[in-house]
Amino acid sequence: MKGRIVKHAIPYTLACAALAVLAGCGGSNDHSYPWFGSIPEAAKPTVTADELDTGAYTVSTGNAEQPTMGRYYAGADGKRLLALEDPLEHVDVLLRRADASSKWAAVPAPASDLSVKFLRSEARALAKPDAAALAGRYVVRLSDGSAADFQIGADGRIAKGSLSGCQLSGSLAAGSLPAALALSLDSSGCAGLPAHASGVLIVDSQDAPASLRMLADDGGSTVDLRGYAEPTG
Repeated sequence: MKGRIVKHAIPYTLACAALAVLAGCGGSNDHSYPWFGSIPEAAKPTVTADELDTGAYTVSTGNAEQPTMGRYYAGADGKRLLALEDPLEHVDVLLRRADASSKWAAVPAPASDLSVKFLRSEARALAKPDAAALAGRYVVRLSDGSAADFQIGADGRIAKGSLSGCQLSGSLAAGSLPAALALSLDSSGCAGLPAHASGVLIVDSQDAPASLRMLADDGGSTVDLRGYAEPTG
């Protein structure tokens, strides 16, 4: 009897040792493979875009017969923001880079590698917006057709307005991108908007009759709001 036990214990022990990594023999949940390292995560798609000198630009990309239009902002520190629009002139994709040593990121994240090559680029002589000059009340239209409003103070603070429902708040700062103010935006009860997003506020005659435009994201979805100035008094 003892001989039979010893005879079968040896192959079982060897089998357990061989299968422990794959089947968790012995109760281990360690999925590392010491002889060739841990299994790497699936590689994330890479995002790249053409480089333009410091400044603000109107750009086009894609099909020359039906190009995708966009806005490109390039800071002297390597910070970049590229907003690509759909045919209705709403931002479809935001590409951004924090500085010269960082990688490009796209929102929403692409399913495969994304490389943006420009068909054309036109430099724009746009002044950086002044928060104090923008002080006042603005109304925006949300994705469900409802309206929301907010106040911009001379100090760049964004405060909720008088309309019920969607509440917007946040702040504006100088930032390093030309022709844009750095934007931090919080929202509550606002259709289609994330609770918090960061990006830029721009003032561009191409967006008329809107007085300003907010382009931002929360890492997963984009924000594109046109603000229409309301008379005071």
